[in-house]
Amino acid sequence: MDWISLLKAFVVGGAICVVGQILIDKTKLTPARILVLFVTLGAILGGLGVYQYLVDFAGAGATVPLTGFGNNLAKGAIEGVKNSGLIGAFTGGIKNAAGGIAAAIFFGYIASLIAKPKMKKQ
Repeated sequence: MDWISLLKAFVVGGAICVVGQILIDKTKLTPARILVLFVTLGAILGGLGVYQYLVDFAGAGATVPLTGFGNNLAKGAIEGVKNSGLIGAFTGGIKNAAGGIAAAIFFGYIASLIAKPKMKKQ
């Protein structure tokens, strides 16, 4: 086991989570908007090829958070365009992220059965 890789993943993943927590605590952004912001940021950075450097450095610390999901969508869309042309831009991201999407739907449903959500005070 490589302890340095684990440390890198922990620090990078933790830093992404800290940014999210700061946004929740210090802004009026709802968690849903922060989620969309992180996925969009990951997709933009992934599309530009910048996010791959973070993935290479931190491994799961960069691929597991929401930014990694956005990166995965962008990577799939780019591969889809190369393989299928313009239609691949729409289908490639979904094919690439199908497992994550299915897990999010399943566990989101389970959480909705257990939790009692509250509106954020503005």
